[in-house]
Amino acid sequence: MFRFANAEYLYLLLLIPLLVAVLGIASVRRRRLLERFGNMEIIRTLIPDFSRSRLRLKAAIYLTALALLIVAAARPQLGSKLREEKAKGVEMMLVVDVSNSMLAEDFEPNRLERTKYAINRLFEGLQQERVGLVAFAGEPKVQLPITSDYRMAQAFARRLSTTLVAEQGTDVARALELAMLSYSSQSERSRVMVLITDGENHEADAVEQARKAAALGIKIYTIGIGTPEGAPIEIDGEFIKDENGEMVVSKLGEQMLEEIASVTDAAYVRATKQSIGLEEIVKSINDMEKAELTTLRYEEYNEQYQWLVAVALALLVVEGLILPRRNPRLRRFNIFREEQEIA
Repeated sequence: MFRFANAEYLYLLLLIPLLVAVLGIASVRRRRLLERFGNMEIIRTLIPDFSRSRLRLKAAIYLTALALLIVAAARPQLGSKLREEKAKGVEMMLVVDVSNSMLAEDFEPNRLERTKYAINRLFEGLQQERVGLVAFAGEPKVQLPITSDYRMAQAFARRLSTTLVAEQGTDVARALELAMLSYSSQSERSRVMVLITDGENHEADAVEQARKAAALGIKIYTIGIGTPEGAPIEIDGEFIKDENGEMVVSKLGEQMLEEIASVTDAAYVRATKQSIGLEEIVKSINDMEKAELTTLRYEEYNEQYQWLVAVALALLVVEGLILPRRNPRLRRFNIFREEQEIA
């Protein structure tokens, strides 16, 4: 596979035709000045060693060398190979609630935005872990498969929104089930989940799904975001109301989250306005026994710019050795097949 690592430098090649035009204009201007100075036949006899073809050759060599250096600056590269890397770490699936209740503003600016900020900070501090992301409401959706690319993980975390999932509601059980199927490692020592939700579960028994995860050796750390007092939910400037016209207040439900963490031998953390709780959970994960994880990475491409630089330098040396005037001692050999001309 061929590519340019810094392809933007190729735009500098547009300078080559511009320089050709400048040199052409300079040549025409020089000839006109000489014609104003005197008769061209007489001028040729006064400076017989002047060579227009040598000047053209030097200019062509110089411009070719410049073009090669520009292409070299763009760093042409060939080929890529897959390299297997092994490191000890864990696979962490973040299971994030994106239902409408996460828009409640008992956390500033709201629960979901505060969660996204905390996840972004979490990814900045990871090193050997692999991460994945499942967003859920009435149905779950894998936002990001397991990866060690933290920049990509941050980009996907920033896109978390209540519009990602078409079906509203809060089905924690289905989210946990999908997350369990999303690991790439089968090691019982290297799989954890972090469930972030306000605890309002509207569907099947999430605790039973957690028991299945525990049987597979998966720990589920839970984070409850919200306050027991709760807050109304505002969407597009209007507060959500129930069928009786009463304003809906979303409150933190902790019992289910505590049970999920307990049956998987993990921990439950209640988020505060100072800390979501991810830092505390990561400390617990760091104390876990790590498993050996295998990652396939692309090897660095083989650089090819050095060959272009070598040719360009050689051309510049040749250009420097070619004199703009004929050597009287070599004139009889007429190496360049030159006529007696000027300008």
